[in-house]
Formats: sequence, structure tokens, C-alpha cells
Amino acid sequence: MKFEVVDNTCPACGANLPGGLTCEDCFHQMLFWENEEPLLGEVHHLMVLCYHLQHPHLYSQEGLANAAGLLIDFVEHGLDPAEVRSRSRERVASDKRLWSVSARPGNRGSYAGRPAWTFTVADVVAGGPSHYIRNVRFWARSTLTALKAAGLPARLESRPGC
Repeated sequence: MKFEVVDNTCPACGANLPGGLTCEDCFHQMLFWENEEPLLGEVHHLMVLCYHLQHPHLYSQEGLANAAGLLIDFVEHGLDPAEVRSRSRERVASDKRLWSVSARPGNRGSYAGRPAWTFTVADVVAGGPSHYIRNVRFWARSTLTALKAAGLPARLESRPGC
């Protein structure tokens, strides 16, 4: 599913995008910053989760549920990526899991109604690389807050294979 930006607003997340940019352009900008300055990669796991949670059509429904659970693990439980990988290795190993992380025809992640995102990929990029780590962490907290306000983690956090 390909979304077109109409009136500089992303139809998936509602981000107000400057100068004809797309959310995907912003995502690639952040990947570029992380590549150019490896220390910025310390929040890569949060960046990828927030981007995809705010663009749920990129996940399968099971992948969306798993991602919401991961965000809770990182933000609320303070787990780091290595600990999460260790804990979930068996559950998410591609040769063992019976569900797809990524969207597939007939299985695209979605919300009944879009959560009220207060911070988006466009906001992170607008802050520039000098504020990147702080802004991605803020984005993660605000994404989880919006999901909770929409009542979603309770429905989404039962992860497949748990």
C-alpha cells in the first residue's frame, strides 16, 4: 500500500510535511544521520518502532502487536535492545515463528482509528541531528502515550507466540 501526501499531510500519521517531503524521506534522513554519526544509532530501535507504529500499514497485524509490546519493553520497562533480543530470540526467530512481521497482502496492520500522534518523524527531522537522540526518545514516549490514550496497547501487546 503506497500513500500519497496530500496537502503536505501524511495520510498515515497526519504529519505536517514541509516542502513536498514524505515521511519515508524523513525516515531515510534519519538513517543517513545514523550512518554519518554512529553514536546516533543508540536510539535506532526506537526510531524504527515509532516510524512503523505511526505507519501501521507497513506491519502485519501480528507485527504491529509485537511492535507495541516492544515499545512498552523499551520505554516502560527500560530494557535495552540486547536484552530484548535475548528474551525474544526463540519467539521471533524467522525459522520458528509462524507469523510475518511485515505487511503481506491480506494482512496489513491498522488501527480502528488513528491515534492522536503529537510528535512524528517530521518533528524529529525538523529538530536536526544535534537534537536527534533527545527527540527520538521523546518521540518514543509520546508514541506510547498516544497508543495508550487510544486504548491500543491493551489490545495490541498480546504478542504472537507469547
